[in-house]
Amino acid sequence: MSSIADNLGSVTRRIQKATLQAGREPDSVKLLAVSKTRSPEELREAVTAGQRAFGENYLQEALDKIAALDDLTDIDWHFIGPIQSNKTRQIASAFSWVHSVDRLKVARRLSEQRESGLPPLNICLQVNINNEQSKSGCQPEDLPELVSEISQLPGLTLRGLMAIPDPEQAESALRASFRKLTNTLKELRQKYPEAGPLDTLSMGMSGDLEMAIAEGATWVRIGTAVFGERPSKS
Repeated sequence: MSSIADNLGSVTRRIQKATLQAGREPDSVKLLAVSKTRSPEELREAVTAGQRAFGENYLQEALDKIAALDDLTDIDWHFIGPIQSNKTRQIASAFSWVHSVDRLKVARRLSEQRESGLPPLNICLQVNINNEQSKSGCQPEDLPELVSEISQLPGLTLRGLMAIPDPEQAESALRASFRKLTNTLKELRQKYPEAGPLDTLSMGMSGDLEMAIAEGATWVRIGTAVFGERPSKS
């Protein structure tokens, strides 16, 4: 059985190869280790192997891990799950990135509740790129208004877009979904140059990271390929 360190090395090589093949700068794609349901001990093993950025989907589980690993001061915590309005205060305090903002109400609450002593909270707008009823995310046509409004909120830095395309699509359709998100970000950057860096595309997972990188991903969210298959629930 491969160790987490071995898995991280393998994933890092995949990212580097895909980045090179896409003709992109060597350090232009970052690995976000998706650590939902994983134990603090597994995260500590990943940190020992050099991983620093972790993505969490469930708030209370994440807060428990943050507390358990509070001796590790250089972990970069990203919230990537659906956001309930009554949970924004803890998210605003505990994380440095939020990839899953999909409505103005949530962004306003994160802005209001981000402590003044902390650096601005990096946020991505989650886009329901394939219009799936089962998934969170705003519609692409709602993005201009959201970008215009959210970019004016204090305590936040609007970094870009996130999407979870339907993995059951044909490869050509999946690639088109990634490309659509990339083109959408380019259009927003041109239309709203004052909105923020708009330099981030959070897309791609264990099975399709090469395709996502070829189409412009800057963060790839990798769980299984780093930590192995999740144990089945009893």
